[in-house]
Amino acid sequence: MTVVVDRDEAVRLLSAGDVVAVPTDTVYGLAASLEREVAVAQIFSMKHRPSGVALPVLIDTLSTIERLGVTLSPLARKLSDAFWPGALTIVMDAPTELARRVGSSADTVGFRVPDDELLRQVLAQTGPLVVSSANEHSASPCHCAEEVLAVFGDADTLKAILDGGDRSGVVSTVIQVHDDEWTILREGALDAKDVSRVLA
Repeated sequence: MTVVVDRDEAVRLLSAGDVVAVPTDTVYGLAASLEREVAVAQIFSMKHRPSGVALPVLIDTLSTIERLGVTLSPLARKLSDAFWPGALTIVMDAPTELARRVGSSADTVGFRVPDDELLRQVLAQTGPLVVSSANEHSASPCHCAEEVLAVFGDADTLKAILDGGDRSGVVSTVIQVHDDEWTILREGALDAKDVSRVLA
């Protein structure tokens, strides 16, 4: 049975390899430690997400990316300087092993620093988390703990929910960068004009 927990218990469960629903700066997400393959696989299963649709990674600081063996390109650094913390996921070139860990068929991984103090406190203790919006694939995301319970409360694989109140944001904008090229993969909270202005 899924239970509502505080920050310390959420950190303990995530570090132990469980899936926990967490509040982000946009919507609620299903989270698992990047180091826990089984938990990451459970997110795919819970969401009925196609195996080839990679999951993004949330981090608390930019330096975490470099510790994972990823080099920020000039374009990626421009975007991160302008919009992180915030609702922008940057998909960038990454080591093959890391990419496969999040279900990517290409050597790329999407990263984001959320603009949410509670979640960044969790990330500071757990390390990188694989997080995807709390909803079945292509369905509307959950905006509060009660909605998460309604959708996933009967799932044995969701151990707990960290209740951070309502989260009424729009899902993040997703941009892929490679060398000096960039592509918007999903429109979301950030306007394409704002992105273009930064990268112009």
